[in-house]
Amino acid sequence: MNGIKDSHILVTGFAQLPKGTPVFEVQKTIGCILMIDVETDIIEKATFTFIKELTNDFVSALLVGRSIELIDVIIDDIEKRFVVPPKKAVIQALLAARKSYQEQKIYLMKENACN
Repeated sequence: MNGIKDSHILVTGFAQLPKGTPVFEVQKTIGCILMIDVETDIIEKATFTFIKELTNDFVSALLVGRSIELIDVIIDDIEKRFVVPPKKAVIQALLAARKSYQEQKIYLMKENACN
């Protein structure tokens, strides 16, 4: 099924883009969509709701193959290498997606414990 395993989940996070920037005039928010393996916490795929493919590809490449639990390292990399106005919104969306992931992982662990 397209490289999707039973241990994969899809999570999202959203953040408002900075007002006064050209991208805000086109889209008010940014979305971060992550496919994560709950057995390893590794981000298998990532995409953002950017208009330009290069921007999406660049930020996604900073995430794929890394553990969502090493969020501080990932954010540090984004801070150093992603030098664009919506940087903070990207980080906020990523943090929101991580929160969704953690909540779902807790839910799955409780569900598995009951079975």
